[in-house]
Amino acid sequence: MTEPILSLSAARALHLAAQGLLQPRRRKARQPDLLEAIRQMGVLQIDTIHVVARSPYLVLWSRLGDYPQAWLEQALAAGELFEYWAHEACFVPVEDYGLYRHRMLEPEAMGWKYSANWMRERRADVEKVLEHIRVNGPTRSSDFERTDGQGGGWWSWKPEKRSLEVLFTTGALMISARHNFQRIYDLAERVLPHWDDSQLQSKEAVQRALLLKAVKAMGCARAHWIGDYFRTRPPRLDPETLVEQGALLRAWVDDWDDPVYVHPDHARLLADAAAGTLAPTLTTVLSPFDPVVWDRRRAQELFNFDYRLECYTPAEKRKYGYFTLPILRRGLLVGRVDAKAHRREGVFELKSLALEPGVRISDRFTRDVAGALQRLADWHECPRVRLTQASPASVGPMLQAALDAYQQKEAA
Repeated sequence: MTEPILSLSAARALHLAAQGLLQPRRRKARQPDLLEAIRQMGVLQIDTIHVVARSPYLVLWSRLGDYPQAWLEQALAAGELFEYWAHEACFVPVEDYGLYRHRMLEPEAMGWKYSANWMRERRADVEKVLEHIRVNGPTRSSDFERTDGQGGGWWSWKPEKRSLEVLFTTGALMISARHNFQRIYDLAERVLPHWDDSQLQSKEAVQRALLLKAVKAMGCARAHWIGDYFRTRPPRLDPETLVEQGALLRAWVDDWDDPVYVHPDHARLLADAAAGTLAPTLTTVLSPFDPVVWDRRRAQELFNFDYRLECYTPAEKRKYGYFTLPILRRGLLVGRVDAKAHRREGVFELKSLALEPGVRISDRFTRDVAGALQRLADWHECPRVRLTQASPASVGPMLQAALDAYQQKEAA
């Protein structure tokens, strides 16, 4: 059987199709679509920065369009999702719990996510927190009064918060719900009463399953992309072994010396991509923690898009801005925008918009990008969009004019 050869644009289209970002939705999202979108990605990464909507909500908006953000918390509370360290901290479909159970049972391999010293030196305190939850039920970190005299923040957690997180990493506690995005912890046996470790697969079977899920989520994957998706540790299974077993398909991309791997469930998409009939038409805005861009190397190789989140970079060293959102337009990553939602004023500020070198600016391009930005602003209930700075400067007036036209149309 001849192995398909893809153009780079066809490989991008296959990737976007697998991620649910190929074409605009044909109907308004319904609640089950949220869980289906997360299953399609495999995981939904969590981040708490909210100059715009928090990342998990934004990742879903890019795929679903307008939807009620409460659906995510409802899916978690209903037991359709659980939280754990997957790519990073993520919402994960509950049927995949067993794929992460080995990590819970061997938390020492989780690096900074688990403090063996804390567990050893403060075991009595940890057990006290666990007993509090056993007796009092679901608990937030804020339910414990701070007594050490220190301030808040990620690196100065109060002792009870550190104990909660250690117990979370070991799997003794799970997140039963969130309130105002704050985690609510409960005993794992109460959150997931039907799980028993007798259901646990071997490490080899889990490794195989995660490899297949990663390849499926990416649509097509070079071998060196695969391990990052679910942060699997070496030694890793060689995808060529799965090709020999018929569990993966192999294809090639023009000018790449190594193959890409495709899940058999995407055989039809692969054929369409090879035939050049997989047409990306969606224009949208992505979260910095979207699977399309969370692997900097993959984004560079697949989209020629060098992307790095700069919120942890000192302000004077930032090139693009604090929390830049990639702009996806018809199969290409064409730029990034540093945005801020001023919710009280109803203004969505585009503090800085930068297009990629070589992007051809046309009326259609401007309308596509302006439409995506306006939809994003409307979803934030910030109908007025204000562009502060653009690069190249010539695109600024064109884009603002297109945004003004959208706003006038909505006001009419």
